[in-house]
Amino acid sequence: MSLPAEGPGKRSGAIRTWVRRSWIFALGFLTGVAIWVPSRRFVAATELLVELSRPAVPNAVSPISIVDSSIEYAGGAARAHLYLPRVSPHRCLVIGHGVHYKGIEEPRLVRFSSELANAGAVVLTPELSDLADYRVTRSGADVLGESVRSLSERCPAGSKVGLLGFSFAGGLALLAALDARVSDHLAYVASVGGYHDLRRVLAFLLTDTVQTLQGPTERRAHEYGLVVLLYQYLPSFVPEEDLPYMRPAIRAWLEEDRSRAWALASRATTEKSERVFTALATRETGAIREAMTRVLSSETDALRALSPAGRLNEIRVPVYLLHGTGDSVIPPEETAWADKELGERPHRALITPLIEHVELDANFRIGDALDLVDFMASLI
Repeated sequence: MSLPAEGPGKRSGAIRTWVRRSWIFALGFLTGVAIWVPSRRFVAATELLVELSRPAVPNAVSPISIVDSSIEYAGGAARAHLYLPRVSPHRCLVIGHGVHYKGIEEPRLVRFSSELANAGAVVLTPELSDLADYRVTRSGADVLGESVRSLSERCPAGSKVGLLGFSFAGGLALLAALDARVSDHLAYVASVGGYHDLRRVLAFLLTDTVQTLQGPTERRAHEYGLVVLLYQYLPSFVPEEDLPYMRPAIRAWLEEDRSRAWALASRATTEKSERVFTALATRETGAIREAMTRVLSSETDALRALSPAGRLNEIRVPVYLLHGTGDSVIPPEETAWADKELGERPHRALITPLIEHVELDANFRIGDALDLVDFMASLI
């Protein structure tokens, strides 16, 4: 989670930004006092968001320690980073990264985890290898669950830890929290830009149609989602002999290395592979979307098993749901659906214009900022 940098060379813009930050800090503090929630948490949440709003400083000396670690789970061992504050910790957190090839090294995740540690939290970020390889599988939930159990055993701030997942890891975090062996160690579970029903999200990525609580509506999906799907189900689209070239080609495309993607795809030998890559490059993806719809129709049971939808009432800890109104990868309606299912169960849902998928937007209203500070204060 990070805020965009300020515009260069704009003194008046910098002054306006400073004033905004000052008001957020002051109002966050006063709101914390006014509603009888410990103001320390509001101040800490405000400081966290303000610090994330500043441009990252290259090669800055960090006041925290980052330790390499690993998590043993049924599928093997997952590498992890443990962020340790220099002060006495008041919270321990497990954070799951989204679909990104850098995994736990993704700069926004590193910065967010570092700032949480600066605020006095012990943070564990396990590598979700399948998500880092652009695949949503059960192993992500398993790794998150074992990470919670592992951190609970060594948490200096008590045995109950928080679990937070970004993007597709948000849905996996909710899935992990369904397991009583995990929830026994949880203080709460939080999903930021996550999914409720994976089938519904994938249908949106293919059809540009969102299923809202009031009915279907048209909305343009980010093309990134379709490419992720193509990568995961590539054997259904290209001949086996071309997979050694096309798989890394599609991955390079996802990593925005276009020249490498073209170089790898040019080594494919079949016309079918050529058509697929050309359609991707020219964004003429109608045929791919139709074919993908047929592929996913055979994956209904698997996708249902990867979705927390219909089972949220089994989660025995408070649930926090945060989503951006402009999310074009996982629609904010996923949080609305989860909110509706949870009903009177202990939970909180916030859909805010300040967030676009899992990144903060620097353009905000004070009311929106206070809502976000209030929400974050519950987690740190």
